Amino acid sequence: MKTLYLVVPCYNEEECLTDSSVVLKEKVNQLIEKKLISENSRILFVNDGSKDKTWEVIDKLHKEDKIFQGVCLSRNRGHQNACLAGLDYAKDYADMLITIDADLQDDPNTIEDMVKKYLNGAEVVYGVRSKRKKDSFFKRFTAESYYKLLQKMGVDIIYNHADYRLMSKRVVTELLKFPEVNLFLRGMVPQIGFKSDVVTYERLERTKGEYKYPLKKMLALAWNGITSFSVKPLKMILNFGIFLTVISVLCAIVFTVLFLTKVMNYEFGAYIIMTIGLATGILLIGMGVLGEYIGKILQEVKARPRYIISRVLNDEDNND
Repeated sequence: MKTLYLVVPCYNEEECLTDSSVVLKEKVNQLIEKKLISENSRILFVNDGSKDKTWEVIDKLHKEDKIFQGVCLSRNRGHQNACLAGLDYAKDYADMLITIDADLQDDPNTIEDMVKKYLNGAEVVYGVRSKRKKDSFFKRFTAESYYKLLQKMGVDIIYNHADYRLMSKRVVTELLKFPEVNLFLRGMVPQIGFKSDVVTYERLERTKGEYKYPLKKMLALAWNGITSFSVKPLKMILNFGIFLTVISVLCAIVFTVLFLTKVMNYEFGAYIIMTIGLATGILLIGMGVLGEYIGKILQEVKARPRYIISRVLNDEDNND
């Protein structure tokens, strides 16, 4: 019988962990009773350098029931690194692994469907939102624009899929071969290949704690995805640079003709200044985009650890 590990990244989730643990434990026990997964299946909480008592809550849950395990990162490394740290640790014990956020806005009732699809041969099962009726217009518009933008930029991403997914041990093993420091799991997992499937669900409301992905972070994640998987921004700069050069040459010819025919007067100086200002702004934006790519190259070349695990709570109670 196959073993399932639920990998739950946590950052300042003290308020919701107690309730979430009850729901997840019940779901795992139901799957065990139905003989869909092994009794060795576990729930692994990954503490991403939380500033509240998240780790203390995880420690307490582990002492009460060994089904709960924990991995504590030495400092906050971000959601993507926390997910990967949990997957890296759990792959040695699990046949299939599911990443799900601690707030349980991603409906845990679909876990059973994911497991069944895995047992039917799928090695990756994506959790995809079926609709966004509960979202505000602004949230719905920005979220849908986010996925469309990434797809237009050439990023291989599943529409309306975040980081709620099941992966087999083999897929996780292949994922860990990707050496990049700038992680964007939504774009990395589809590149692995293997048979995949989809389950749909309606996202639930967060009942406790704070939402961890406001617009600012979503934009940062989108930009990270674009610059990690697409060179289209560089091509856009090149094409626009060519366009701007052609326009500048034409303007120079026109201004020269106007000057020679004595039509030009000092008012044209303002237009020239505006043109120079516009061109300078565009050049600075282009340099900024190039700088972003160069900065990422620097981070990748240094090859620093993506995360450091400081403590582990497992069946052997190894707390070193």
